[in-house]
Amino acid sequence: MKNMIFSFEGRISRKQYWLFNLVFIVGLAITGVISVITMGEPNDVAFVLFILIIIWPMFAMQVKRWHDRDKSGWWVLIGIIPVLGPIWALVENGFLAGTEGNNRFGSNPLKKNNLRNQ
Repeated sequence: MKNMIFSFEGRISRKQYWLFNLVFIVGLAITGVISVITMGEPNDVAFVLFILIIIWPMFAMQVKRWHDRDKSGWWVLIGIIPVLGPIWALVENGFLAGTEGNNRFGSNPLKKNNLRNQ
């Protein structure tokens, strides 16, 4: 698990990508609820701390998803292009299947976990 979250090497499936994003969204919601309960209003400091904690794993997971598509991890930078970049990244990483079989970044994550195509 530590290697999956903190390493920029290898590949992950769409399912793993979406599960991580779900954890991220739930984490944001919990941070918001806790900051409202403790401060009486949303607290930017709590959100900034949460983002600082999760930013490395977010990049690691997205890079691995680009690897599954047989693209360089540098494609993560497409997200800085306004409007089009995040949409492109969402479609590529969230909806398009990875490379069948092994590619230059490693073995197929679906075969490794004995999962069917997603």
